Amino acid sequence: MGVYHGALRITHQWYAVALAAVLVSAGCATHPAARKLSVAAAADLQFALDPVASGFRQMHPEIALSASYGSSGNFYSEIRNQAPFDVFLSADSEYPRKLAQEGFADARSMFVYGAGRIVVWVREESPLDVARLQIHALEADSVKHIAIANPQHAPYGRAAEAAMRSLGVYDRVASKLVLGENIAQTLQFVQSGAADVGIVALALALAPATRAQGRYWEIPLDAYPRIDQAGVVLSHSANPAAAREFCAYLQSDAARARLKEFGFYLPEK
Repeated sequence: MGVYHGALRITHQWYAVALAAVLVSAGCATHPAARKLSVAAAADLQFALDPVASGFRQMHPEIALSASYGSSGNFYSEIRNQAPFDVFLSADSEYPRKLAQEGFADARSMFVYGAGRIVVWVREESPLDVARLQIHALEADSVKHIAIANPQHAPYGRAAEAAMRSLGVYDRVASKLVLGENIAQTLQFVQSGAADVGIVALALALAPATRAQGRYWEIPLDAYPRIDQAGVVLSHSANPAAAREFCAYLQSDAARARLKEFGFYLPEK
């Protein structure tokens, strides 16, 4: 009898385990795994893209969206080496265009999501009166280091250099320049005190996390080439349908309104 009862208990345990496995399998069938979507985004989108992505997730809970932020030039190189991204949101339109020409992106999917703007930014406690001095704040004797993004691979760095040249201060301040890997790191240089002043994206200056930390003067738009920022679906995307859905959402009124809050000029629809 003892052996029989023991066997009965084992049978019951096996049945419970088997039933649990069936229920788990049924649950998986009812709730399929989310489609993953990986976005390579320009560093100036570090704050602006968060609320946009939140709105997209509410509309598409079945898509697991993640974003990586960095230099557009670096992303361009990584994508050409098959980095596992689905969408590229560049700080200019040239890198996406080149990727499309080289076969790494779908040319038909390319779109401009906004035009960036640059500002001279200082910490709140800085003695520099940027509103009064404007671009000449860079020439102040107290300024030892000026942060800009690296013009070699960051569109915002190229815009900063062009603005300084067109406004006639570049030759006098070139020796003070310190280069950030991207525009977010450029802002960090000024925030940390490693630089006295910086030329950064308006989108970062307006971000809730930094708005109260500093003051800025907006550089006139005619002082540098227009920074049209473009997105594109990558040819090696593992989820091209989800990528196209996200790009379409970025062009919606809701997403455009969010980008406008962060100082992006919006293209005509």
